[in-house]
Amino acid sequence: MKMSELPAMDRRVKLSQLGEFAKRLSVMTDDLRDQILAPRPRKTPPVFTIGELTEMCGVDRQKINYLATKGGGDLPSGQVQGTGRARIFTLAEARTWVQRVSDIYQTGVVDGDRPRRGRVLITANFKGGSCKTTTTMCIAQGLTLRGRKVLVIDLDPQASLSELCGLYAEKDVTWEDTVLPFIYDPTIVGGLASKVQTTYWDGLDVIPSHNYLHDAEFHLPTAQKENPGYEFWSVLRRGIEPVLAQYDYIILDTAPSLSYMTLNGLMAADAMVMPLVPESLDFISSVSFWSLFSEVAAGFVEHELDKTYDFISVLLSKVDYNTTSSAPVVRSWAQRAYGDWLSTTEVPASSVMSNGALAFSTVFDLSRSDGVAKTLARVKQPLMDYCKWIDDQFVAQWRVEA
Repeated sequence: MKMSELPAMDRRVKLSQLGEFAKRLSVMTDDLRDQILAPRPRKTPPVFTIGELTEMCGVDRQKINYLATKGGGDLPSGQVQGTGRARIFTLAEARTWVQRVSDIYQTGVVDGDRPRRGRVLITANFKGGSCKTTTTMCIAQGLTLRGRKVLVIDLDPQASLSELCGLYAEKDVTWEDTVLPFIYDPTIVGGLASKVQTTYWDGLDVIPSHNYLHDAEFHLPTAQKENPGYEFWSVLRRGIEPVLAQYDYIILDTAPSLSYMTLNGLMAADAMVMPLVPESLDFISSVSFWSLFSEVAAGFVEHELDKTYDFISVLLSKVDYNTTSSAPVVRSWAQRAYGDWLSTTEVPASSVMSNGALAFSTVFDLSRSDGVAKTLARVKQPLMDYCKWIDDQFVAQWRVEA
């Protein structure tokens, strides 16, 4: 039989076949997760050298050494390495040093005395692959390294942020662990506070997601239709308010769509971050986001539901600085479109960063001793600078409130 006479492949797919296909994929991904995240505990925080501690605290190495070795001191002494001249500190110890030694303004939340209101950030973007979830996690981690206590809430049914926090989205999390029970019944005992889980990262808590969170997209419009007085856009905001007393920041990660849950997040947030990869399709997608959101916002304003964001920040991510890159052209578009909204900080692209994503990790998860840590420093430092910029915006407000 000639090659041209081979029978054509039958590519037809019935809906009834998809269930078995999904089961097979689920088994495969479970195996992959086991390989990537094993052994338990699946994620561990980094350790910090004295050099890193001096950078975080803004004090010289000699002072760190003196305070760490001074008898009777109330600062963690770390663990002695090698000949005794080097020390490493756990994440919890490093955060304690930052809170007690650095000149970074502290809010008092670490001592349980919360005189100020925490702030709510949201990351939003329609385009998949925009680094939205990774950026959310990096901002959360970076803010904790400034001594802050942070809660992340995963509003994306894909639950990628939950996995970055070290949770199997389908094994460690049920729909009852998410915000969904509160969406169904805002009067449940404990509210959103009862859904908070600690993570492997000191100072960072999470309310995880699950694929059943899609159900909120049916419940919220149905409840609005059945009860004209129901405010579908304010459910999450009412749930967050009581929890703000326990955190400096609550950061919301959203699905890449203008869903009902995304709208809840946008109406609950004090400020917004949009990660943007400087590629033409990503830029066009960002324009679509603002076009659709503005139409929805106009409806809110007509009903006297206007609100003010403390800032909206567009962060260029995965920036390719090669001479053949389209980044310079798209950056110029973004500058014209977003003006002062466009951050002066840019996060460069890194092939090592992509490999880290496959391991459910971020640049902050690596210790300096790891082989690729130096390579990723060019990615980590801009993220730290961006976290400082975010923090500075709200520290100015906290000082006024004090």
